[in-house]
Amino acid sequence: MSGRGEGGRRERRVRVVVADDQTVVREGLVLLLGLLPGVEVVGVAADGEEAVRAAEAARPDVVLMDLRMPRVDGVEATGRIRSSCPEVQVLVLTTYSDDESVFAAIRAGARGYLTKDTDAEGLAFALSVVAEGRAQFDPEVQRRLAEAATGAVTGSRRASRLPDGLTPREAEVLRLIAAGRSNGEIAGELFISEATVKTHINNLFAKAGLRDRAQAVTYAFRNGLAPDES
Repeated sequence: MSGRGEGGRRERRVRVVVADDQTVVREGLVLLLGLLPGVEVVGVAADGEEAVRAAEAARPDVVLMDLRMPRVDGVEATGRIRSSCPEVQVLVLTTYSDDESVFAAIRAGARGYLTKDTDAEGLAFALSVVAEGRAQFDPEVQRRLAEAATGAVTGSRRASRLPDGLTPREAEVLRLIAAGRSNGEIAGELFISEATVKTHINNLFAKAGLRDRAQAVTYAFRNGLAPDES
């Protein structure tokens, strides 16, 4: 909504829907946003399904979106909102900053990504930027995106040489297996969960016809994917 500022000048207000499954967090955000100049809360949602409905009903400038929610998570809700209400922007505000969460949210159409340790000033700035259709990311997330972009250039050069249809991420997991890393160490180095590491390992084992990590190490060296040959 818009109001009149000093001298009759129109002052733009950022209209926001808050989506978070934790009642204390959701109500706290509503109170905080109510104190910020130029921000108006026009809806709340306790899960992704409610977030989609609230966005379609209120047509806010921004949906402030948590990721881990019941019924429909924040990533799916983001994609549905961007599809049905393309003029509505999504700013993720979550506890999670791992690569999988970040990239999934961005692929779904999120314009911004902040962690919940963001202060009020940072949140207000991000809302104003995202409402204009521009991107705004937490500094740590921005660093990871830059690293991923650099890695994507290198990965695209190597992709045609990867055997058995391995993806660049599967090849990276294989390289770390060959370096003797455990699943937990791989997860920490790649900023992903152990469950995701196991999924990548299962996929690359199936593609390469491997039975165990010993075979994986041999396979890595044979195909030039071991650390000292990368």
